[in-house]
Amino acid sequence: MTDNAADSTPEPELYDSLDGQVALVTGANRGIGRQIAENLSDLGATVFAATRSIRHEVPDAWEHLLVDVTQEGEISDAADEIFQAAGRLDIVVNNAGVGEFDSDIVSESVDTIDRTLATNLRGPMLVCKHTVPLLLQTDGGRVVNLSSGMGALGEGQSGGSPAYRVSKTGINGLTAYLHGEYGEKGLLANSVCPGWVRTEMGGEGADRSIEQGAETPTWLCRFQPGSPAGRFWRDQEPIEW
Repeated sequence: MTDNAADSTPEPELYDSLDGQVALVTGANRGIGRQIAENLSDLGATVFAATRSIRHEVPDAWEHLLVDVTQEGEISDAADEIFQAAGRLDIVVNNAGVGEFDSDIVSESVDTIDRTLATNLRGPMLVCKHTVPLLLQTDGGRVVNLSSGMGALGEGQSGGSPAYRVSKTGINGLTAYLHGEYGEKGLLANSVCPGWVRTEMGGEGADRSIEQGAETPTWLCRFQPGSPAGRFWRDQEPIEW
């Protein structure tokens, strides 16, 4: 996206309340995902919190789903459970992710490459495969993909972390695909860079709190039908892919 394109991005219309709407958040037991789920719940949404283990605790007010995003059967079962329980789905937040940050491509293990791509890219693709039919049943269904500036093609790609970087470049490609394929049918798909956040992955030296990292993803979840889509955002502003 060029600066001119960013300047021409219209202001979104936002829902003040998500009462009656249904959201699925993956990786919702901790970090940014948990904060996004909490924010959506506070806005009135029914939250389906997907975690890899049933032992991961989430608030009683949320619907707890067992979903390892590398396992298609668990994703399919979750989509069926959401439809049976709620009859609709308005928001999908692809948040679940992993990252290792020390190696270059020569030294990065094949296990790390496979695990990272399976979780960060293949997983969101499978989530969309099974939830887009539900999202298209409501006007302005939203997909919010947690990406990273580390995957932006317009930024320098030195500094290691090849699998993580490529996975985030790929999830931006997923966003662009969803917009191209389903945007005219009303789907709002966007990517978001939350910044460097003090999570288990980001570490204690990160410059943003979890609450700050969840602000723009939550904002994207509030987009009303006809709002901007097919974009990459940071701090509520579109940035280059």
